[in-house]
Amino acid sequence: MVFALVVALSFGPALLYASVVYWLDRFEKEPLRLLIGAFLWGAIIATVGAIIATNVLQISLEIITRNPALAELTGTTLIAPLVEESLKGAAVLLIFLIFPHEFDSVLDGIVYAAITALGFAATENVLYLYFQGYATDGASGLAVLFVLRVLLGGWGHAVYTSFIGIGLAVARLRRGWAIKIIAPVLGWCVAVFLHALHNTMATILGSSLGLGGLLATLLVDWTGWAMALGLVIWAIFRERRWMLTYLREEVELGVISAEQYRTACSIRAQLTARARSRASRLFYAACAELAQKKHHLATLGEERGNTARVMALRAGLASQSALV
Repeated sequence: MVFALVVALSFGPALLYASVVYWLDRFEKEPLRLLIGAFLWGAIIATVGAIIATNVLQISLEIITRNPALAELTGTTLIAPLVEESLKGAAVLLIFLIFPHEFDSVLDGIVYAAITALGFAATENVLYLYFQGYATDGASGLAVLFVLRVLLGGWGHAVYTSFIGIGLAVARLRRGWAIKIIAPVLGWCVAVFLHALHNTMATILGSSLGLGGLLATLLVDWTGWAMALGLVIWAIFRERRWMLTYLREEVELGVISAEQYRTACSIRAQLTARARSRASRLFYAACAELAQKKHHLATLGEERGNTARVMALRAGLASQSALV
């Protein structure tokens, strides 16, 4: 009974946070099958893999150094961030490699990474809330950890791993092998650094300064979250600029009407239009995808059959236009 409650308290908020991420992807939604797969990867594969790898590395370090305290501190502040961000990032990398046509913008990278990380956080919170919360201090321990990990720290993993998604998206959208190598590595380094910074502050300041250390850690965390939200907002308006630029030609060609163009380029108008019918939802999603593919064609050239995708999307929009 208690374990079922812990699962609900961990996965319920994680799914709520995931729905917020999905909602923020305003123009061209990512396929649900990939998002569900990313969430499950984080919840199962990344979590189990992290538990095994972190424990093996920490035990190995303890054997080498013969210093259990040092091994535990290193495991928390360095090994765990390295292992966890690598395993969460692997899901985003697989989507990047296997479904590159679904990896169209920086926002896409953030969405896939955040959804994967929220799956990881859900399972990790189950373990913490039950074994370190309820099993140690009963209901009060469970309540404290729920507030700290799920409510106050619920976006931590999503923000760390989002930088891996940003790095991969930059590699996807830029020419040149140097940037395609440097950007993902840099994104991974930022993710590991932010994760390690949080763990280090929570471990050292939390034990030495108590409530003051906790507040300092939360302040740093929330500052990072605010910066990540700023990147999301920038990415949304960047996609809107693509819509304004690349769909104007479709009005001139008679593919879509001027009114449909204005609706497609307006976040508020799209919310109303997409709610009217499934046909409207599919039509405006196709408008966004066409704008993205035209941007790829303009910046990357004939990469992965961009011209053929643009022509197919244009033909589809022309046939759907009269139905919306």
